[in-house]
Amino acid sequence: MIMWSHLARLRVPLGFVCAAVAFWLAHPTPTSFAAGMGIALLGEAVRVWASGHLEKEREVTRSGPYRLVRHPLYAGSAMMGLGFVVAGRNGLSAILVAGYLSTTLVAAMRMEEATLESRYAGDYAAYRVGRATPMDRSFSLARVIRNREYRALAGFVGVGLLLWLRMRFA
Repeated sequence: MIMWSHLARLRVPLGFVCAAVAFWLAHPTPTSFAAGMGIALLGEAVRVWASGHLEKEREVTRSGPYRLVRHPLYAGSAMMGLGFVVAGRNGLSAILVAGYLSTTLVAAMRMEEATLESRYAGDYAAYRVGRATPMDRSFSLARVIRNREYRALAGFVGVGLLLWLRMRFA
């Protein structure tokens, strides 16, 4: 558990290092850039949808994408990573990003699930096995802001801009 906890906490700084190396290896073309950014945009849309339903540290959320997937924020992040790999068009970068995402997201999910299990034992157990009653909650932009999804959106824009500059001037 300690290893997963440590890895989960290092997720963001490791992400910056991984992104820098992936950017350095990138060789985007107009076609790969357009396809990859489309995939990454879908990933960010999933994250925004999830953030608009999530009530962190208050409950086991069961509305919106949480009706379909236990970890939609991480699924969206994985889609964004895939999109940036497609945009960057480099095999070594793809291996690096896949390794980073698979280890850090699994660590984060394990830590999150352990926290939810201890805090909401019966509710989370029912949710995990698909027996929890879905919630009827509308999407809320205020929740998106409260959950600070603007940080992931800024990252999407920043990485997209860097890849575009790399494509134009490399």
